[in-house]
Amino acid sequence: MKTIYLDHAATTATDPKVLETMLPYFHEHYGNPSSIYSMSRVSKNVIENAREILANAIGAAPREIVFTSGGSESDNFAIKGVAQALRDKGNHIITSQIEHHAVLYTCKFLEKNGFTVTYLPVDHDGIVKLNELEKAITPQTILITVMHANNEIGAIQPIRQIGEIARKHGITFHTDAVQTFGHIPVNVDDLNVDLLSISGHKFYGPKGVGALYIRRGTKITPLIHGGDQEHRRRASTENVPGIIGMGKAVEIALTTMDSEAKRQIALRDEFIKTLLDTIPDTILNGHPVNRLPNNVNISFEGIEGESILLNLDMEGIAASTGSACSSSSLEPSHVLLSIGLTHEFAHGSVRFSLGRNTTKEELDYVAEILPGIIKKLRAMSPLYKK
Repeated sequence: MKTIYLDHAATTATDPKVLETMLPYFHEHYGNPSSIYSMSRVSKNVIENAREILANAIGAAPREIVFTSGGSESDNFAIKGVAQALRDKGNHIITSQIEHHAVLYTCKFLEKNGFTVTYLPVDHDGIVKLNELEKAITPQTILITVMHANNEIGAIQPIRQIGEIARKHGITFHTDAVQTFGHIPVNVDDLNVDLLSISGHKFYGPKGVGALYIRRGTKITPLIHGGDQEHRRRASTENVPGIIGMGKAVEIALTTMDSEAKRQIALRDEFIKTLLDTIPDTILNGHPVNRLPNNVNISFEGIEGESILLNLDMEGIAASTGSACSSSSLEPSHVLLSIGLTHEFAHGSVRFSLGRNTTKEELDYVAEILPGIIKKLRAMSPLYKK
């Protein structure tokens, strides 16, 4: 049975061209970039080339790019690093209630170590309210961290305006762009950000590699100590194949991003309309327009999302109930509760996230199969009363 993969927000397949670019650096050009002989200079040069590719893609300088192991490390580095570096100036951090756990758990950690954190509420569409954010600022505020777009409901935040507020008050501003980079335009000057997190496996690059943009002049303490790599900002021998693969994935993403976004939006909107029209007691989560091109998050009243996923899987369809990092939890999504859903509706949510290879025929098949699954599960559910 062919799998219809609709969980691209969790991870994407490594592009064959990316894999081809990576392979020689596992077994032919395997020199440590920190060594001085010619074999190692090959590794060093390709890393710097990838750094330049990524920097150009977001409108940054190459020295403002630090390669990491992925989005979670980048978020931790940004938040803990700024908090530590600016601790003598203040101890207050502002974030939102719907951040990825890499941000929320990092903030919870800092709360146990003398920092205070304001978790901003969002509106019904999952958007941060700018007036609430500005009201939350105090003389002790040293960092604002708000994600570019939400990984579960796809809501795109007003990052440029948040950055303007942060600059007006002289506050460092970080955004988690893991879900947006490679899918919609990301430019650090347009967004008014000081730090920005990226993860390679979200745009058809390899797993285990990411980056943190650090604007020149931003005060930050390294998260990992032990060597002089990455201009003394992140110790550890560089993941040469991963960095090269991410660089190639960036090149490919930039050439396909605009056309692919338009294609996915058309497929997404038709798919959403079909599901809402054919399945009663069903709602769309997130902003209807201001959302990621590939994101569809639907709540089905009266049933469990996990049961829907198991039935979809038996039909060869892969989707999710939300963040892959918390998919084993039995608790309802913190994101869905934050936008005002009841526990029952939050438990009955499914996220479909499209990719480059997703076709109309695949979505039509899902739209044909899903109503029967929902009807069967509701017939067995004591929670569904209609």
